[in-house]
Amino acid sequence: MIGKEELKLTQEWDKTFPKSDKVDHCKVTFVNRYGITLAADMYIPKNAEGRLPAVAVSGPFGAVKEQCSGLYARTMAERGFLTVAFDPSFTGESGGNVRYMASPDINTEDFMAAVDFLSLHEKADPDRIGIIGICGWGGMAVNAAALDTRIKATVASTMYDMTRVNANGYFDSENDEEARYQKKAAMCAQRLDDLKNGEYKLGGGVVDPLPEDAPFFVKDYYDYYKTERGYHPRSLNSNGGWNIIGCESFVNQPILQYSNEIRSAVLLIHGENAHSCYFSRDAYTDMTKDSKYTDNKELMIIPDAVHTDLYDGGDKDAIPFDKIQRFFEQYLK
Repeated sequence: MIGKEELKLTQEWDKTFPKSDKVDHCKVTFVNRYGITLAADMYIPKNAEGRLPAVAVSGPFGAVKEQCSGLYARTMAERGFLTVAFDPSFTGESGGNVRYMASPDINTEDFMAAVDFLSLHEKADPDRIGIIGICGWGGMAVNAAALDTRIKATVASTMYDMTRVNANGYFDSENDEEARYQKKAAMCAQRLDDLKNGEYKLGGGVVDPLPEDAPFFVKDYYDYYKTERGYHPRSLNSNGGWNIIGCESFVNQPILQYSNEIRSAVLLIHGENAHSCYFSRDAYTDMTKDSKYTDNKELMIIPDAVHTDLYDGGDKDAIPFDKIQRFFEQYLK
């Protein structure tokens, strides 16, 4: 028998974006195959009839559903889709212990569990399900699309490949055996320190206070997660970050190995001036190289946009919701 953890879910509106009078909202839960209960916000178009095309949304890596994944979900519900924005395992209102851990397998499974939930929901059409992954969950979404044949369309927005950045560093600046060895040795030492101290040490949150000489992308994250623009008390990035060893297994495995075998539609969206744009450009190249399924793959570059502009639109209204709507209408029909 598949049981659920008892979760404490906040019922009042505590999002970083406003309510919409075009959608109904409620909290829901579902269980992944590891027995972890996930918490989600469901958004349903008002006065909707029949079974609707459905979309599951998550990300960014270290964010919560009250931030930009909820904004994406609410907006797509305004446009006629039944949506859920969920907190991944070990984070936010979702279950799982130890807290603030990440796993390329479990977090890919989180998307698949959301597809399970939508496939069995009375208001959703199980033959018209898509997913949206933002930032680090963009890579997870593509990985889920490579594994889950029920997913008909995938959007990865301002995508990170978390295995690549953990193994190779930013811009592949640490892509050598010695650098990886030192990372692994440091995390192995941290494991023992954590056990001796009886708690997992946090690290990897957004830098605070912000150094004057911080790179632009660090300032970009600070501007979203540490200010009224996007701060949330449950967000890892807004506060203490992941456990230092939380991403250990990412160093040792790629998640996009079989992306060129994805038969369903994929839309990669990235800002032209985002420090992370190389992830989507390379992912698109890999996805279409030696592939029989290129006609439904697309890379969309947003002029002048930076990484977090695709979190909430920034001051450029950068999120191409019209394009995302057309994409899902085309492939979830």
